[in-house]
This record gives sequence, C-alpha cells and structure tokens, in this order.
Amino acid sequence: MEFGIFVQGHFPPSKRAVATDPAEAEHRMLLDEVEIVRAADRAGFKYVWATEHHFLDEYSHLSANEVFLSFCAGVTERIHLGSGIFNITAPVNHPARVAERVAMLDHLSNGRFEFGTGRGSSTTEQRGFGIDDPAETREWYDETIGEFVKMWAPGDYAHDGARWSMPTRTVLPKPWSKPHPPMWVAAGSPSTYERAAQLGLGVLGFNVGSADDLRPHVQAYKHAIRDARPVGAFVNDNVMITGVMICAETTAEARALATRSGVGYLQSLVFRYLDTFPRPDGIPEWPALIPEPTADDFEWRIDAGLMVCGDPDECAAQIERKLDIGFDQFCFSYPIGLSAEESIRSIDLFGREVLPRFDTDPMHRSTRNRLAALG
Repeated sequence: MEFGIFVQGHFPPSKRAVATDPAEAEHRMLLDEVEIVRAADRAGFKYVWATEHHFLDEYSHLSANEVFLSFCAGVTERIHLGSGIFNITAPVNHPARVAERVAMLDHLSNGRFEFGTGRGSSTTEQRGFGIDDPAETREWYDETIGEFVKMWAPGDYAHDGARWSMPTRTVLPKPWSKPHPPMWVAAGSPSTYERAAQLGLGVLGFNVGSADDLRPHVQAYKHAIRDARPVGAFVNDNVMITGVMICAETTAEARALATRSGVGYLQSLVFRYLDTFPRPDGIPEWPALIPEPTADDFEWRIDAGLMVCGDPDECAAQIERKLDIGFDQFCFSYPIGLSAEESIRSIDLFGREVLPRFDTDPMHRSTRNRLAALG
C-alpha cells in the first residue's frame, strides 16, 4: 500500500485568529500547507493531492491548485504532486488551458505530476461559473476527458462538440513524461468507480464513510479494469481512498488531539457546501453545527475504520485491517482543528514508524502503470 496526503486550505475561525489581519492569517495558512507537503516528502509519503475549490469560505481557500503545486514542485524532491482535482468542465476551466497546465506541471516537476480530474461537487461553485444544472457537468466531463491525449499528441488539434469547441491550434507545451502523466477521476458512487475503470482512469475516492464502506466500490473497479478501454494512452489501475490520520507517541496523546480536531465543524462545512453529496437524515442546516464527537464517539470511529488514530503500533494495526479491501493508496487529510506543527509531527512519526511497514517499493504505482505502456 502507498500513502499520500490531501491538502485543501481549510481556513476556519481558529486559523483566522492567529493574526489580527485576515489577509495575514490566510497567508500563513497557505504557507503552512506548503510546509505540510514538504514534511510529507521528507517522511516518504508518495503523493500529495491538492484540491480545486472556489467560493467556499472556511472550507477551502485553495482555488488555484496549479500554482500551489508548481511551487511545491520546487521545494520537494520525490513526492508526486496531484490535482485533486482539476475541474475539466469548460465553463470553469477551458480544456485547452487544462491540457497546458498539466504539461507545464509535468515539465516543472520532472515528471512528478498526477492528473486528477472531476466536475465539481458544489452548486455554490457551479452556479458561480454559470452552470445552473449540476447534471450538465457529466455531459461536459464525458465530452472532454478523452480529448486531452489528442491535445498532447504531436501536431495540431481542433474540437467541435456539443458542449464546447475550438479551432485548429497547437496546444503547447507537450508533456515531458511518456506517453503522458497518469490520469485519475474523483469518484463517490459505485457506478462512478466502475465507469472510471472502464475508462482506464485511477480513482480518487473522496469518501465520507468508512474504508469498509468502499469494499464493493473497489471490487467493482478491480473487476471492470480488466476490460478497460482507456481514454488515455495507458490504463492507470489505481484506487486511492481518503481518511483522517493522527499518529502520536502515545494513545493518550493521539486521543487528546482527536478530541480537539474539529471533526464536527469540518463535517458541518462539508454539508454546508458539498450539496452534490448524499445528505444523511438529521444533519442540521448551517449555521447550526454538527456536535463535536465525544471520547466514546472517537473510539467508535476508530473501530469502524472511519479514522486512523493512535500510537504507531495502533495506527499500523488499524491499517492492517484494511488491506483486504483492495485499494492501492491511503491518503490522509489533516484535521481542521490542529495546527500545522501538530500535523507535521504526526506525519513525521507516521513516516518513521508506520509507513515502512507497508510500502517498500521505491517506485510509485502510477509510474509503474505508465512505464508498462511503453513496453
């Protein structure tokens, strides 16, 4: 199993309080995200995924992730830098501009860029770009995802489709990695996992449930990937799922961090904005908040596989129980209520004591998939 981290620029009141000037506090938060990425690189994590969100105050101030990732490329050495996601619907990002960004990031990162795609998860964002019907984003996505490999090919490119078009132009630069960077798609429902496999795309499983809940999704993907007809030049047989991880020297310290991690506040923000996700019964309407979990609630969450939390041996045991689910990468987001220093200590300890027990392959799985296509 490989490991990654997920950064999204949370900016809740606790992070605003570090400075009297909101712009200064926001500045510190973004630079702290860079330091978390650098820590993950040093600790041996293989991937960082950076979100693209727009207009979602507090939940995510990381909108221009192509800028963030290009900066991270210059201050890291080995970690792969993934868009989690680039929104490829034409009203948000013109596909030719996306193709250019991917190729440029591929060059500047020395082949460490991973192209994660999606169509957005919030009507706040979609309507901000003139998309009134969320269902239309599927049509934009389906028309676009197969066009990138054509834009990256030598020579000119043109498109005349139902949703967008462009005249004959040469899209530059061309990717440095051969045949091109690995391609992924954000997924939630079982049908999306299966569709991703049919298209030969890796899955970014930004789930809101436990890892065990994803077992049928992963099984559907692994079954369908055998008969993939890839939209890219190769099949990226790869499933990433997200989760929360707190690793500390002792159980007591890990649990203490968990109790002030802001889980309830983060979930409240998720359901405030991400209205394309299923909404369970009983979720209060913003600004009412989901209560913070109690100590007993956290024990239940850990037992249910909703989070990894404990000393290194406990974290390893919790991950061990997930191996038979069949996913390839476990990607950790860091609690909204913890400081960057606390998150970095967790990353450092996990990298020293836990990660080497599970990932001994020096090559990234996505790189292996890419190189296999070259024979």
